[in-house]
Amino acid sequence: MKLLDLRSDTLTRPTRPMLQAMMDAQVGDDVFGEDPSVRHLEERAADMFGKQEALFCASGTMANQIAIQLHTSPGNEVVCEANSHVYLYEGGGIGKNAGCSVRLVTGRQGLMDALGVEMAIRPDDPHFPSTSLVCLEHTSNKGGGTCYPLDTMRQIRQVAQGRGLAMHLDGARVFNAMTATGQGAKGVGELFDTMTFCLSKGLGCPVGSLLLGSGEAMHRARRIRKAMGGGMRQAGYLAAAGTYALDHHMERLAHDHENAKILAEKLLDYPGVAGVWPPETNIVVLVLANGVDESAFLQRLKDAGLWGLRFGPGLVRLVCHLDVSAQDIRAWRA
Repeated sequence: MKLLDLRSDTLTRPTRPMLQAMMDAQVGDDVFGEDPSVRHLEERAADMFGKQEALFCASGTMANQIAIQLHTSPGNEVVCEANSHVYLYEGGGIGKNAGCSVRLVTGRQGLMDALGVEMAIRPDDPHFPSTSLVCLEHTSNKGGGTCYPLDTMRQIRQVAQGRGLAMHLDGARVFNAMTATGQGAKGVGELFDTMTFCLSKGLGCPVGSLLLGSGEAMHRARRIRKAMGGGMRQAGYLAAAGTYALDHHMERLAHDHENAKILAEKLLDYPGVAGVWPPETNIVVLVLANGVDESAFLQRLKDAGLWGLRFGPGLVRLVCHLDVSAQDIRAWRA
């Protein structure tokens, strides 16, 4: 029996053509600004989303943390959804790196609305920290791969602009969101002062994320990246994988979404499952029945050929990706 590792879409390995593109990359010292493959990827990413410049970073966490530091000063406050990645899964970086507090908004499946954001913004009172930044996550990981409607993002942008706040998008899976909703890259990019996207998730690269923004912001971002130990030398080997992915792996994301729907349907009646969140993109979330032990359920599921991940009390996550084919998903039997 084949074991399908669906713990995360970060588990993918480079395809042979991607490895060949990496081997053929022209490289230099990126800390000196002399790596042509890195420069090419950065220019392409910035142009794609209508931004002036981009910065190649080692990870999405690094890229997000640099962005937060760009828009804040120590003692400020960041507004984000209560289950957002920047709050839950970045090692307390908002406090440690930026010296800021966090104002949490309880959204719907990881998504905030304009009213929730507006209510979270602090009044101009010396008793409170000064709100300086609003962060959105598109798609929402903890929301189960949910996507913001473009109108909702526009409404939040209007609130933020009206209060003089910056907007940052954690777009780790933004290409999944764009595939599912039909949103255009420039239409998304214009709503945010900075944004990130990951190459190492659905796009299948081994390493890397991009931070996008204005030329002035990216100039400062390079200094922050250096202080965080993020300056890489012949990074063009990794950047070449990113360029290959943008050329060849974007259209196939729809297959992951279809596989997630097929898998969700197969698991509706699986023993111990009380429900399945309807997948909007490539993430399937199972709701376990009352009294079902998560660890025992995960082992039973693994024994049946699906390797998932605990996603919170009574929840299990499965993520479809390019290393798992439609044939694999269709062939699996409970």
